[in-house]
Amino acid sequence: MIRFMRYKLLYFVISLIVILPGIWSLVRFGLRPAIDFTGGALIELAIKPKQGKQVTESAIRELVGQEFDVSAVQQTTEGTVMLRTKPISEEQKQAFSDRVEENLGSVEEKRFETVGPTIGKELLRKTIAAVVIAATFILIYVAYRFKELKYGVCAILAMFHDTLVILGAFSLLGHFLGVEVDTLFVTAVLTILSFSVHDTIVVYDRIRESRKRHPDVAYEDLVNLAVAETLGRSLNNSLTIIFMLTALLLFGGVTIRWFAAALLIGTVTGTYSSTFTAAPLLVVWENLRNRKR
Repeated sequence: MIRFMRYKLLYFVISLIVILPGIWSLVRFGLRPAIDFTGGALIELAIKPKQGKQVTESAIRELVGQEFDVSAVQQTTEGTVMLRTKPISEEQKQAFSDRVEENLGSVEEKRFETVGPTIGKELLRKTIAAVVIAATFILIYVAYRFKELKYGVCAILAMFHDTLVILGAFSLLGHFLGVEVDTLFVTAVLTILSFSVHDTIVVYDRIRESRKRHPDVAYEDLVNLAVAETLGRSLNNSLTIIFMLTALLLFGGVTIRWFAAALLIGTVTGTYSSTFTAAPLLVVWENLRNRKR
């Protein structure tokens, strides 16, 4: 039997190497919230320029003029132009599109979304509340089902590990690639948290069963046995999800690309944490308790 827990410090070091750059980015740059949270309008236009004309940021801003405030102009890899503004009306948007068509070339509207600032703030509060409530109920449920607080606490710590990885990754993506977080990102985070805890519970359940069958075996050896018995299942289950999400990331539309990326990052880190974070934390907890005795 492979003694997985012999290398528990190495697993923690790997986690720190992955998490620390993300934490630094979160502190330094934060996340780039989409209009879902800040309020405003998003206009995405496909512009086919006239001969001798170029679609540039300065040209777009000049056409906007004083009609409304533009916070960002971005040319996407899909060949479209995205503008983020304060909330505007349909008439203002149409007037702007007409000016672009008159001065630069033919225009095809791909997307127009508007969210009021009040709704954005309320959505942000509800998002934070949803994550806190989910984590609290998971802690209570796991601790109750396994009859020991350490299982609930370690499961939540592993879940917190996955949350930091995803948030840190999107903070870095937001700074270097301009990726924003929206309600789809929140959906991805909550989905990954449930996936991570599910995998963790599978490992914990095998530890509990082994403890009943082998009451005289050292706790660390029971954890090694549980990891060995569940690792193959976890990998097979996760790989099927990873293959699907990779295909979705490569061939899916631009609107769900970063949603698929968040799920993909979360699936990888969730698979890792359930085995190499949640289980080693149990061993560390048990060793500390034995020393106090």
